[in-house]
Amino acid sequence: MVESLTQPDDRSAATRWLDRFFESYYRLRPVNATFIGVHDHDHRLPDFDALTEMRGLLASAPTTADTWAERIDLRLATGFLEIQLWECQSRHFHRGNPCCYTGEAIFGAMSLFLTDFAPLGQRVESAIARLEATPAFLDRGIAAIRQAPIHWTERAIRECRGALSFLTEGIARLMADDGITDPRLQRAADHAALAFTRFQHHLETDLRGNLKANVECGEAALSRYLTKGHCLVETADEIAARATAELDEATAELARRSTTSASDLRFGVERYQSLWLEVRRIAEEHRLLTWPEFPIRFAPRPGWAQAAAPDLYFLYYRSPAALNRPAVHDYLIPSEDQPETAIKLNHVIHHGGIGHHVQNWHAFRAASRLGRVAAVDCASRIAMFSGGTMAEGWACYATDLMEEVGFLTPAEQLDELRTHRRMCARAVVDVRLHQGRMTLDQATEYYHRHTGMSAEAASNESVKNSMFPGAALMYFVGRGAIHRLRREVSRRLGARFNLRDFHDQFLSYGSIPVSLIADDMIRQLDAPQ
Repeated sequence: MVESLTQPDDRSAATRWLDRFFESYYRLRPVNATFIGVHDHDHRLPDFDALTEMRGLLASAPTTADTWAERIDLRLATGFLEIQLWECQSRHFHRGNPCCYTGEAIFGAMSLFLTDFAPLGQRVESAIARLEATPAFLDRGIAAIRQAPIHWTERAIRECRGALSFLTEGIARLMADDGITDPRLQRAADHAALAFTRFQHHLETDLRGNLKANVECGEAALSRYLTKGHCLVETADEIAARATAELDEATAELARRSTTSASDLRFGVERYQSLWLEVRRIAEEHRLLTWPEFPIRFAPRPGWAQAAAPDLYFLYYRSPAALNRPAVHDYLIPSEDQPETAIKLNHVIHHGGIGHHVQNWHAFRAASRLGRVAAVDCASRIAMFSGGTMAEGWACYATDLMEEVGFLTPAEQLDELRTHRRMCARAVVDVRLHQGRMTLDQATEYYHRHTGMSAEAASNESVKNSMFPGAALMYFVGRGAIHRLRREVSRRLGARFNLRDFHDQFLSYGSIPVSLIADDMIRQLDAPQ
């Protein structure tokens, strides 16, 4: 008898299914995979039409798991698939939004040069492959999208301009600066540029004259995002009502406070690093949390990205790859000097310091596999919707924390109150816009009237909200939920409550919905000791 060479698979059913889920996720979303740090598919662009595969994966999901982390991952992964199946069949994403194509195509190439995750020659080979795949990818977009809201079309036109800047002067600068001599890269970029020019022509002629007016996803889809993505019990109307009340409170508080002028001094790169060190010192002095050894380097945007970046979703702080991350992460600061308030509140606290950067370090070590990768920034949004209330909620809460320990000046405290008012307004607009109870013009007017945004900023915010249902409210929902959880844990523990222990435990869950973290932390407190 010949002995079988097949080794028994002693992994649990949940582990095996999650392995299949991630293999499918990275293969179908290869640009996301690049940003996450999985490089098996760096030569490919996304497959938007894998409905049969996703349905089969969803249908085969096990209903039980051995560990809490696997149970959570099954819940979040199946929720992700349900949302993706809706998105892939709706007219809200690749069947009706041209930005789905422009963003993935250009960041497919750009993502390969943002960090030195592999030898330059290997990354150049992948870039050539993706650039050569760009014409067919964009042509699928032309065939798929015959009608789109004008604001989405205009945004995609801007992204085409940004892409063309990168594919012409950007590629030339990249090759010169990095000593790339392979002529195939330039030829592939030229072919991709022709494809973007053809796509832009389609936008400016066919789509501008064939408009789709409505931008709402609808009540049912919005509910799916809230329940399957954010894992909320609270309804959309309840969120909007709470956000409206807090907006009114913030507006009244701003009226009561005397205006305090912020410093008009502007600073360059050295100030970012000194403030970062100061935030770390304060956090450690007050024992707020465990600050990781997670080096960050504040540096100007690379020359090859300078012309293209203003027209693209080119972030200053793009979260590090969750897997295979570089030893030092680059924070790409604005080219011009910035006011101290912007550096301190936005770049250092919210993004590069105690906010996103510290949260990312903890997330990358989470027991939840989805929690490790969900909040990684990708071509147009984070990798998985379920990471939003933690990632954005924590960054907003972290700014509150620094105010609580006295790190913010009176002028900065006022600025944060205005930020909270905008956060509340975004939650209201997110809900009402996608319920169909507010038009884009009305959303723009709402922002202008209630937050003081300029007309242009208000319009840009409304358009972004319209493209990503349920995403704008995650800041408000996440921040509020963290504050409520902290109060409840403190109440239950009394004198035994320790802020550092609370934050470290909370962050250890990774980028999963705050609602699930709260449930588990309270469950542990209720469990017999």
